[in-house]
Amino acid sequence: MNELEVRQVVTAYGPGAPVLDGLDLTVPGGSLAAVLGPSGCGKTTLLRVIAGFLKADAGTVTVGGRLLGGPGVHLPPERRRIGIVPQEGALFPHLSVARNIAFGLTDVDRAGRRARVAEMLDLVGLPGYGDRMPHELSGGQQQRVALARALAPRPHLVLLDEPFSALDSGLRGAVRAEVRAMLRESGATGLLVTHDQQEALSTADLVAVLRHGRVAQCATPQDLYRRPVDPWVASFVGEAVIVPGTADKDVATTALGRIPLATAPQGLQDGLVLLRPEQLQLAEPQAVDSEGVVTEVRFFGHDAMVTVAVDGLDRTVDIRTPGPLLVAPGHRVGVRLTGEATLHPDTAA
Repeated sequence: MNELEVRQVVTAYGPGAPVLDGLDLTVPGGSLAAVLGPSGCGKTTLLRVIAGFLKADAGTVTVGGRLLGGPGVHLPPERRRIGIVPQEGALFPHLSVARNIAFGLTDVDRAGRRARVAEMLDLVGLPGYGDRMPHELSGGQQQRVALARALAPRPHLVLLDEPFSALDSGLRGAVRAEVRAMLRESGATGLLVTHDQQEALSTADLVAVLRHGRVAQCATPQDLYRRPVDPWVASFVGEAVIVPGTADKDVATTALGRIPLATAPQGLQDGLVLLRPEQLQLAEPQAVDSEGVVTEVRFFGHDAMVTVAVDGLDRTVDIRTPGPLLVAPGHRVGVRLTGEATLHPDTAA
């Protein structure tokens, strides 16, 4: 299996703090992992180190048990068997689609190249497009050709660097699904760098969140969203409602009411209770433990986000609710809690 292992990688561009500071990441063979993080956290640097464009100052990179970079070892990019899909495809404009795909097939004879190109065009859903030039393709078609070019040499690992950022929102979801299906069919391991949280959660098998040059948490999309390791990760990945609370066994008491905890602490414990906006529901005042005044409503079509200033709480909370809406700013509403929450230490305190 083509498992990617990054161990204790350190990379700095100068005398300041390193961009990657002892980063560890494991991506099982055949799976797709997404890397999320704020600007400057090291996402692109990590991709460059894995690809071999940048030599790490310390640590190791292995794919399928083969050491690509480490103490005394730095294989050049062309020897790593890694495919790269950059932003906007970056096809060679003077080469046809077929010649773009065949570009990396240097150790294959002419008949083998033709067969492999035809196979890749079928895989990406573009049979018969081999003679076309890149400017004759749509943005989505160019991205599929870029993926075919990356997969043609049968790489052990495919790196995708914001590959959908240049596509319009209507096309982006369809191309993401196609790319995901193609990677699964090819059996290659994939690493996707993106700023789009929805893209990461909906596309990847694993999501790694980077912070200060390290992986703050790596988990399945479901676990990352439902069981974030700390409030920062919770706030970065999706919207979060974080309120002070006191846990007694498996129940937390907050200004919003009482809610069961996914993991019960030992004895009484104060901390920050994490909920997601969809775990809060609007209700009639006086019918629930907490109530407040609507301050803002943001409508998204399929649902809406309602911001409420809750009595006795020094912060507003967001409530995701399906439309049509029957509330507006200034309305007094009740707030009901559902599901389970997680309790985290209040590090600020």
